[in-house]
Amino acid sequence: MKYKDYYALMGVPRTATEAEIKTAHRKLARKFHPDLNKDADAEARFKEVGEAYQVLKDPEKRAAFDALGTGFKDGDEISPRPDVSGGYEYGAGGAQDADDFFSDLFGTRPRHSAHSYAPEWPGEDLHARVSVSLNDVYHGAQRTVTLQTPVIDDQGRVTYQTRTLDVAIPKGILDGQRLRLAGQGGPGMGNAPRGDLFLEIEVDTPPRYRIDERDVTTDLPLAPWEAALGAEVVVPTPSGDVTVTVPAGSSAGRRLRLKGRGIPGNPPGDLYVMLDIALPPADTDAKRTAYAEMRKALDFDPRVHFYG
Repeated sequence: MKYKDYYALMGVPRTATEAEIKTAHRKLARKFHPDLNKDADAEARFKEVGEAYQVLKDPEKRAAFDALGTGFKDGDEISPRPDVSGGYEYGAGGAQDADDFFSDLFGTRPRHSAHSYAPEWPGEDLHARVSVSLNDVYHGAQRTVTLQTPVIDDQGRVTYQTRTLDVAIPKGILDGQRLRLAGQGGPGMGNAPRGDLFLEIEVDTPPRYRIDERDVTTDLPLAPWEAALGAEVVVPTPSGDVTVTVPAGSSAGRRLRLKGRGIPGNPPGDLYVMLDIALPPADTDAKRTAYAEMRKALDFDPRVHFYG
């Protein structure tokens, strides 16, 4: 269906009061009344103004329209809202066009009696992103989430109310996972329930770690003699320090597996330590002499198999 900007049709801002909307309607209805205006499009404009007024004069209809947001232009295609049930009885006063709009938009006509308007629409689902550290992923955390939800003031204008929620982040949560907080979304209309709040998790991973599902990999720099002779090296991990045994004769790129030290889960992932050989700098005469002596003593050719 095509989007209609009712505020633009009425020539009023989205913050207009009920009185301002009523005044704008009175002027436009007179301007485009077919008995007073013989332009070819006068009747169509008159109906559009009446339709806009039927929505904007009613606080709950206006709130539902405002909930669509401001990202549309006249004529943009918008999709109906599914899974809303209800009945409708036509009342007097020419509200049919506006209710047709809501029928197309929300998938049904609003439910109300002939004496009072009481639409029922479930509240909107809200979405937010929450950033957590890798330490939070391993141990769980608490986060405070701030939300702004629409409310209607005494003059019928839509304002926004700030709410804060304390959210428990369970350990073992993964990047991109969503937490669903039932009933913490936008308010429903009438007796309809609130929507849900969905929190998308973003894991702020330090550069020294790489994550593949629940497995975690980190690099471990070694001195050449540690790799050649073997060593006991303390490795800091998200779950605490671990002493790793580096086997003698290890080469760069070798992976050591620490079972169950990855991201918690059922089962937990593993932590992989990738060995990286760090060479001391030859930045003094003594160090350059030591390298020269090493070259003579080791008689080592790193390219012995390089040329086939």
